[in-house]
Amino acid sequence: MINKNIIYLGLVSFFTDFASAMINPILPIFIVVYLNEGVDKLGIIVAIATLVSYALRLVSGYISDRYGIVKPLVVAGYALSALSKPLMGFATSYKSVAVLKAFERVGKALRSAPKDALIANYGKKSQMGKTFGFHKTLDIAGELLGTVLLFLLLYFLGKSEEIIRNIFYATIIPGAIALFIVIFFVKDAPKKKVKKEFKLTDQDKVVVGNLFFYFIFIFFFFNEAFFTMQAKDVGIDTVFIPLLFIVSTLTQTLTSYISGIIIDKTGHYTALIISYLFGILSLLLLNLNQDIFIWMAFGFLGLFTVFSLNANRAYIASFCDNKASVYGIFYAAIALFGSLGAYAIGYLWEYYGKSFALNFALIGTSITTFIFLSKIIYKYFRN
Repeated sequence: MINKNIIYLGLVSFFTDFASAMINPILPIFIVVYLNEGVDKLGIIVAIATLVSYALRLVSGYISDRYGIVKPLVVAGYALSALSKPLMGFATSYKSVAVLKAFERVGKALRSAPKDALIANYGKKSQMGKTFGFHKTLDIAGELLGTVLLFLLLYFLGKSEEIIRNIFYATIIPGAIALFIVIFFVKDAPKKKVKKEFKLTDQDKVVVGNLFFYFIFIFFFFNEAFFTMQAKDVGIDTVFIPLLFIVSTLTQTLTSYISGIIIDKTGHYTALIISYLFGILSLLLLNLNQDIFIWMAFGFLGLFTVFSLNANRAYIASFCDNKASVYGIFYAAIALFGSLGAYAIGYLWEYYGKSFALNFALIGTSITTFIFLSKIIYKYFRN
């Protein structure tokens, strides 16, 4: 039986991601086509947003564990995200998009680590994979329906700059619903004593060390913005870009809970290896430069996303003593490696061509996966 607080948090994520899905699929095209900025500028925006989004989670996770503050950080995070998304409709340059996207990501940074700790608090330790799989299902379902709405709006109303800006304004509605639920329905975690001294335990440090290969993989892996630009480059019309995201989110929605069951049965390492293979396959399909393979690539992107995130979140929940802090470190490391990777890929794409950038990503992720798998095999036979 899923705890009602986890269900409420799932609904909050549902409406928040519903709003995000009305923006994210067309934002790269809005920047490059309508604001007339280069792909390198898109890379800068992705890097800034990623860095802000994840690096500040380290701070929120520490505050949550150190001072026992959980729900107030979650509420503040959702409030900031709900307010910043509609303002994207007023953007006039890549700089203004970067600032607004950064503020929206600050909101995500404030809430993510405490939210995951709150989910872990109300979930059963033996079923953390299922718990996070269930939450992720509602999360992705919101993203799926938001993307469906975006497609319908673009298809029937058109894809002009004015229409796109109006869509951005409309995100205030689902954002407000999410904020209402988290304020009035989600129960705070039980209060803990404020710690005079705070530090990670040895077990926390072991978990953080074991996550290192995932961070390296994220450095080389394509952000979804570059998936979008590749789709545009091979000739897929802007109107149909949201359908690609529907493929990804529908895949995640259908497989999230199943991935949680697999994680609980086979363990974190097996699920991660599976996710890496999905990620590499998505890049291989992108590299084929044909419409049909782009659609398939977005499907495998969804599988990589849902398996890797559920595996790592469940792993932290099951083995860490200071969960919020380790979640913060986890997201901060994703920020560092993801933002550097986005900047590098954007630069390589702009000045050396997309084929060079794609091969850079493909070779890097493949080598990382091979080394990770070799380490697991060596550890298995040594024991």
